[in-house]
Amino acid sequence: MHYDAVFVVSFGGPEGMEDVMPFLDNVLRGKGVPEARKLEVAHHYELFGGVSPINAQNRELVDKLNAALPEAGLTIPVILANRNTPPYIPDVMREAKVRGYKKILAYVTSGFSCYSGCRQYRENLMAAQAELGEGAPAFDKIRVFFNHPLFIETVADKVSEALALLPEATRKDARVVFTAHSIPMAMAETSAYTRQLEEAARLVGERLEMPQWDLVYQSRSGPPSMPWLEPDICDHLDALKAKGVPSVVVSPLGFVSDHMEVLYDLDLEARDHAAGLGLDYVRASTPGNDPRMIEMIVELIRERALDLPERRAIGRMPPKEDVCPENCCPAMRRPLKTAPGA
Repeated sequence: MHYDAVFVVSFGGPEGMEDVMPFLDNVLRGKGVPEARKLEVAHHYELFGGVSPINAQNRELVDKLNAALPEAGLTIPVILANRNTPPYIPDVMREAKVRGYKKILAYVTSGFSCYSGCRQYRENLMAAQAELGEGAPAFDKIRVFFNHPLFIETVADKVSEALALLPEATRKDARVVFTAHSIPMAMAETSAYTRQLEEAARLVGERLEMPQWDLVYQSRSGPPSMPWLEPDICDHLDALKAKGVPSVVVSPLGFVSDHMEVLYDLDLEARDHAAGLGLDYVRASTPGNDPRMIEMIVELIRERALDLPERRAIGRMPPKEDVCPENCCPAMRRPLKTAPGA
């Protein structure tokens, strides 16, 4: 199966304070998030100079894949395309058309299935095609990798490294807490998001011979009236303290690379909350551009580009299908707004 390019399709992030509000406007458009919450999140970015690490990590990922693919027998250019900051998906798709590319393979930097982590990226790519009209490149999306052995191995090793940083006196009784971005319950109920997260956490725990672990959520941003996945990380730290747990390792399982949600919500907010409770706290690294992640992505590209029969996955769930079903991870249905008094 011939592909002319691989797109690394990602969320994007600001790279200075002047980028923050346009970025947040893109992210939150149409989601009903109060203006006060948007300004609060903007302040989170301000604490880090308005710079999210995600773009730099993804540029490095593109460079590493461009070096690794020829060694794996594939001469396909790898190009970054973002949803919310330059280089924007429509602009990258337009350039691909100008270059005469007919078919694109898209690697989305999310290992789990839900509307915002999978289907919305496909819709972004389809909208870019529609805007270009006739002659727009076709695309296929690489499957999600929540149960790929190299992903599980990488996460497990990051957790092990973090455990080793805890004080020896509290290490043996430490609890590992996996986190993922909370999403509305209405979105979770129409996807395999929670099942995939639970399976990935179970596989990491099994690899580390760690029978006790917890899965919690972070970074809620919606209106208070809308139910979102719980428990929240800070609420869970309170519960662990009440149970007498002396120390925690927090592993951002749902995040492939560092985002502001990792830097602020875990490295500042949750860390400070744990300190106030008297809990020893270490945050495990995200997989990032660990060599095993590069190896995994190359494998995922090769299995589609060369039409290889094997789809590696471990555990109780099968590998995600190559082509998502038409009704996979649908968008939430938002209540209709009625006129006052209606």
